[in-house]
Amino acid sequence: MLRRCDRTLAITDQTPRSPNGLGLPLKAGPDDDRKDGGNSKTGTDTIVRPKTKPRTQKPSLYRVLLLNDDYTPMEFVILVLQDVFNKTREEATRIMFHVHEKGVGECGVYPYEVAETKVTRVMDTARRNQHPLQCVMEKQ
Repeated sequence: MLRRCDRTLAITDQTPRSPNGLGLPLKAGPDDDRKDGGNSKTGTDTIVRPKTKPRTQKPSLYRVLLLNDDYTPMEFVILVLQDVFNKTREEATRIMFHVHEKGVGECGVYPYEVAETKVTRVMDTARRNQHPLQCVMEKQ
């Protein structure tokens, strides 16, 4: 039993070896990185802090607006709102009447790329069906 304790002491007294087996000592702390072995002549130690990661900003949001005209049928506007903006028939009808009465109505608020895609889809669908329906986006 005494022999086992002596053996353990003998092993722990040795310089620690790296796990890769190259015989390089393991670093215990920031002082091991210094060229002077941790002995500072000035009495001050410099700690290098890692740079903080920049926070990602939320993307700017854009309102997609439908503009009224005197020629596009109300039923077509309802179908476009259902197809492009995934509105229920009731929501689409409410937005359509708002556009009809006020001249402009909000279809939704989206990040730039999504808003741009929805505006393009509305305009393309209207053109294919020979309607002058206008859809625009503005920064919120």
